[in-house]
Amino acid sequence: MNMLCLDVEGVLLPEIWIAVAKHYDIDGLRLTTRDISDYSVLMGRRIEILAEHDIRLPDIQAVIAEMGPLEGAKDFLDWLRRRAQVTLLSDTFYQFAMPLMAQLGFPTLLCHKLEVDAGGRIVGYDLRQSDSKRHAVMAFKTLNYRVLAVGDSYNDITMLSEADEGILFNAPSNVVSEFPQFPLANDYAELQGLIEKLAP
Repeated sequence: MNMLCLDVEGVLLPEIWIAVAKHYDIDGLRLTTRDISDYSVLMGRRIEILAEHDIRLPDIQAVIAEMGPLEGAKDFLDWLRRRAQVTLLSDTFYQFAMPLMAQLGFPTLLCHKLEVDAGGRIVGYDLRQSDSKRHAVMAFKTLNYRVLAVGDSYNDITMLSEADEGILFNAPSNVVSEFPQFPLANDYAELQGLIEKLAP
């Protein structure tokens, strides 16, 4: 039986941090795991910027409330769920993602949790597990699933490498050039074709 493991931002949802960056016109928040491979460095800088500008969790959630899935994402996810088991693996946070998960029909999501003080300031984060996407794929394989993984960023590479089949989706040129071993799909039609080929 196949298990399809999908990254979330960049695959099904727009990048939340980029939306926040645009809303507040803060270039420093535009950097994502497509740009910086060290997640702890990236998140440390984000938390510093939020503190500098006094942007709190409710402020970010207000931006997220105006967002929706990428065009075609829900139809793609519905198509995929008819073919196989699906789990979303993300380095986002439950406090960010759950309103958007409602728009996708509440698929199974494994991600992280923010540490927030009484005033709503984001002061840290709790990783569910280090290198959690890869560990999730490893766990599914021990349950005798054949795992196909889809991602777009540096933080997806260990997941794609661990999976039986890995696909890059609409990935930036720097990631594509560094990891040419993974097939690339640039839209949902191409992604469906690859999935039909690799996970019949």
